[in-house]
Amino acid sequence: MRTAYLRILICFVWFFIIGLVWLGTSEIPTPPTASTPIEQPTPSPLPVEKPIEQPIEKPNFVGQLHLIVPVAGVQPNQLLDTFDDARSEGRVHDAIDIAAPAGTPVLAASDGKILKLFQSERGGTTIYQLSADEKMVFYYAHLAKYADGLSEGSFVRQGDIIAYVGDTGNAGAGNYHLHFSIALVADPKRYWEGTNINPYPMLGR
Repeated sequence: MRTAYLRILICFVWFFIIGLVWLGTSEIPTPPTASTPIEQPTPSPLPVEKPIEQPIEKPNFVGQLHLIVPVAGVQPNQLLDTFDDARSEGRVHDAIDIAAPAGTPVLAASDGKILKLFQSERGGTTIYQLSADEKMVFYYAHLAKYADGLSEGSFVRQGDIIAYVGDTGNAGAGNYHLHFSIALVADPKRYWEGTNINPYPMLGR
């Protein structure tokens, strides 16, 4: 009897232990499975519009230059554009003629240095004047005479009297006028070389 009771007790304890083990294992949380992140597409960079480069305009010193009519009493509206007129030996005038009575004062068209006082076969009594920025040479020809005290190397101001209208050189007797030209020069020491530009638009403004 006692043996049977002991067997029943052992079975009861055994089932009790198994139950405890089962309860313990069922309460262990299952670790969550790590979810794989959904890969988002990388947005393509928007095209950057390259700004259109505007050409840099070089300063036009000719357009900025203010000249006066280099003959006293002559107004811009009295000028004639003779720059492209033909001359003897197939030459082009490359200057303008400003008619005026003999002895009319010739004025410095701009500030600058007197480079050369020259007696020319064609131009007669002439003056070469260098502009203040040393980029242009003003040429005055067919002069009757120079103003008193004018000399090479002297600096004159715009409007100063530098000479007087005449008919020297190949102007023709009694054909009193000022032959006036402007040349762009690379080297002021070679003042007789340069590219002639039309003075008319610059004087007629």
